[in-house]
Amino acid sequence: MEKLPKIGVPVVIGLVILLVIITKSAITIDSGEAGVLYKTFGGGVVTDEPPLGEGFHLVAPWNKVYVYEVRRQELFEKMKVLSSNGLDIQLDASAWYKPRYNDVGKLHQEIGEDYLQRILLPTIRSAARSVVGRYTPEQLYSSKRDAIQSEIFEETKKIIKDQYIELDEILVRDVTLPNTIKEAIERKLKQEQESLEYEFRLVTATKEAEKVRIEAQGKADANKILSASLTDKILQDKGIDATIELSKSPNSKVIVVGSGESGLPLILGNN
Repeated sequence: MEKLPKIGVPVVIGLVILLVIITKSAITIDSGEAGVLYKTFGGGVVTDEPPLGEGFHLVAPWNKVYVYEVRRQELFEKMKVLSSNGLDIQLDASAWYKPRYNDVGKLHQEIGEDYLQRILLPTIRSAARSVVGRYTPEQLYSSKRDAIQSEIFEETKKIIKDQYIELDEILVRDVTLPNTIKEAIERKLKQEQESLEYEFRLVTATKEAEKVRIEAQGKADANKILSASLTDKILQDKGIDATIELSKSPNSKVIVVGSGESGLPLILGNN
């Protein structure tokens, strides 16, 4: 085996060193991520430039890159909170959040990679306790879930607005009350529903009775007016008209015998 020329040894060593430097310097940022550059000899965390975007980057081997996920993420949390009358309530909620892209460097410098535990979670818990404490268990169980969801979101967003975090939404997924309280609320709601149904039936029956009374009164008034307008002369004329019409019938033979007490003709016989 032939020995390498003397000039070849330094070249090989140089290539190895170069390969190590490139390996240490190569950084790949995946989709949905951003890189925060830390310059060891250049002032620390870079905050006055955009973060490293997706793709391949070469950085000096003595510098560091901290990778943050910047796509929207979801946080699930179960919390024990107190209602306005001091009862324990379990709240299941989730938050949609992400780091503010252009401020990832400031987020890393001022808060750190565990910003979720340091900032977001404590803020959500504090806001949830504050909001839920304004409502009774009955309100939380029935009609106020959307309201507390909105209020927790607004309070949390207000607190973290200067913390380089974007909060998109907070969802209250479940409100769990003690079983005894839940059963009592359900009984009360059932009784209220039954009471409303009874009141509805009562109002309906009252309206129907009033309708019948008005119709009967109308008929009575009509009959009274009709009776007052009928004289003996009108009745006699109506009787004569009816007799004439009857005499015209092809199926009848009319024989006028005389007249009754009213003076109307008497009609006898038919086919």
